[in-house]
Amino acid sequence: MIVIDGLHDQLEKSDVAIVLGNKVESDGQPSKRLQSRLDKAVELYNQKYYSNLIVSGGFGKEGYDEAKVMKEYLIINGIPSDSIITDSMGENTQMTAENSKLIMDSKNLETAMVITQYYHITRCKLILHKVGIKNVCSAHADIFELRDIYSLLREFFAYYQYVLIR
Repeated sequence: MIVIDGLHDQLEKSDVAIVLGNKVESDGQPSKRLQSRLDKAVELYNQKYYSNLIVSGGFGKEGYDEAKVMKEYLIINGIPSDSIITDSMGENTQMTAENSKLIMDSKNLETAMVITQYYHITRCKLILHKVGIKNVCSAHADIFELRDIYSLLREFFAYYQYVLIR
């Protein structure tokens, strides 16, 4: 279910895209996973699916603010700075969802498109719904890695943790 849901993009016009953070390399550049998320965000922005983006991430052990690195990458790739909202407190999926809800409420934004790895989509949509964002669609990053096997297994258990416990 997680794979099918994650690989089946639900593309709808939305008020905002929520792009989840990931590792920034030691040279300050987005990792391939993060770059793939950002490239998908640029592609869909250019196709006019949304006009605002929330980039959410924390501070990695490499010492970089993921959200600021994400914003810089998007600007270099043609996204206007004033269309990008940074959330530097998105240390995990739950915090990203809570912070995104606060940002959306403050700007009267109602609909969202979450952009992340395919195996992360199902849990992200669940958490976003639980914090009160009712209309959520999704798009997955166009990258596949061997480590996805581990990540998919982890997501299976994490999803049910959110269903049963939270």
